[in-house]
Amino acid sequence: MNYLPLAQPGQTPLRVMTIAGSDSGGGAGIQADMRTFAMLGVHGCVAVTAVTVQNSMGVKGFHEIPLDIIAGQISAVTQDIGIQAAKTGMLASSDIIGTIAETWQNEGPGVPLVVDPVCASMHGDPLLHPSALDSLRTQLFPLATLVTPNLDEVRLLVDVEVVDDATQREAARKLHALGPAWALVKGGHLRSSKDSPDLLYDGSDFFEFDAPRVDTGHDHGAGDTLAAATACALAHGHSVPDAVAFAKTWVTECIRNAYPLGHGHGPVNPLFRLSDGD
Repeated sequence: MNYLPLAQPGQTPLRVMTIAGSDSGGGAGIQADMRTFAMLGVHGCVAVTAVTVQNSMGVKGFHEIPLDIIAGQISAVTQDIGIQAAKTGMLASSDIIGTIAETWQNEGPGVPLVVDPVCASMHGDPLLHPSALDSLRTQLFPLATLVTPNLDEVRLLVDVEVVDDATQREAARKLHALGPAWALVKGGHLRSSKDSPDLLYDGSDFFEFDAPRVDTGHDHGAGDTLAAATACALAHGHSVPDAVAFAKTWVTECIRNAYPLGHGHGPVNPLFRLSDGD
């Protein structure tokens, strides 16, 4: 595949921040984001929102980081190191979302922001308090360059059950109406399709991205990885459609190279690039 250009030795690489939760099992969350950042040659920065207790079998619990520490992490990085893009993941609560939105309005204007509205783990374990859904819609989505919900998250956010192309387009329209510049409705959970169809919408035009569905039970962290790769491409100045196209190819290869881990779902594998030859 065609990768993003790497910084030259001694040259400061582009910087991308993940604002998300920590996964003790290393499969998703900031751990997945940082693997993709590293493999795509950007310097990863972190604002940890929550610490989860989880493994390949599921999430056992989580602890929210204090609000001033979350805001402080974002401010400390943006005011000193600077970032060219950011993405969000697990935000846990309405208070955390409000804190991030307020901080981003001060620290992030002009910086592309990819919002991955993580509501639950792939096992169905809740990662967002139900009361926080409205905060996502009203406080964070209007600040987003792009939102990237999966079909379960679409159902919670805009009450659309995506079963075909028509309902996927309906969902994209409703998501875009909440304020982001672009909305991506991911089709990876559309199990009735032999492909994995994603649909991007900017309020005017639709862009479709297809990839063959990979037959694997090891796809932990796929959503995080897609959003992280999209943020990396946006940091390089790619348009949103081109960034999504790149990220779609990237995450497909990561899924294709996934590996078993523990007794449950193994993670997608950005480390495939180490043996890819490019």
